[in-house]
Amino acid sequence: MQRREALKLFLAGGVLPVLPTDLSVFFQGAHPASGYALRTLNPHQNETVVAMIDLIIPETDTPGAKAARVNEFIDVILTEWAVEDERRNFLAGLAGVDKQSSELFGKNFVDASPSQQLVLLRAMDESVATARARGRHHGNTIPEDRDKQLRGDFFTVFKGITLHGYYTSEIGFTQELNLQIIPGAHHGCVLLPAQKKA
Repeated sequence: MQRREALKLFLAGGVLPVLPTDLSVFFQGAHPASGYALRTLNPHQNETVVAMIDLIIPETDTPGAKAARVNEFIDVILTEWAVEDERRNFLAGLAGVDKQSSELFGKNFVDASPSQQLVLLRAMDESVATARARGRHHGNTIPEDRDKQLRGDFFTVFKGITLHGYYTSEIGFTQELNLQIIPGAHHGCVLLPAQKKA
């Protein structure tokens, strides 16, 4: 299976709470090793991505997207999987986040306060939801072109990559979903303890 085809298959499912083990292993292979050096995102873009993913999947009782290094996963997707116009559209969308932040708050997204950042992300999310609802009311029943999963509305693409990056990371897969990549051995003929024999 080619990487790009696998990405299309994965993104076509939307947000997948549970992944088949073989597909999960495939996507975990896309996660960069420790010490990864960014190849597409510049330092400012990376800071913006880190701030956004941390708001989308914050740390709770389990580590969030920042701890799972989803920003590096996004860099790998942009570098190795995206075609040039997808990469350009994504980076333009990221610049658009700074533009909106500057218009609203007079500063780049990373320089805005956490509450201002959250207001902006919620506004972007609501805008996407409104556009989707409008499309449904006008009888738009044409299925999405699954070959363009990295194109279209920036925030939808960004959230999708963030969620996929998180849930295919070791942290997301094992700590958030409580799944095992290779389940433990099955011991069918193990003697039961005395208290369970009754």
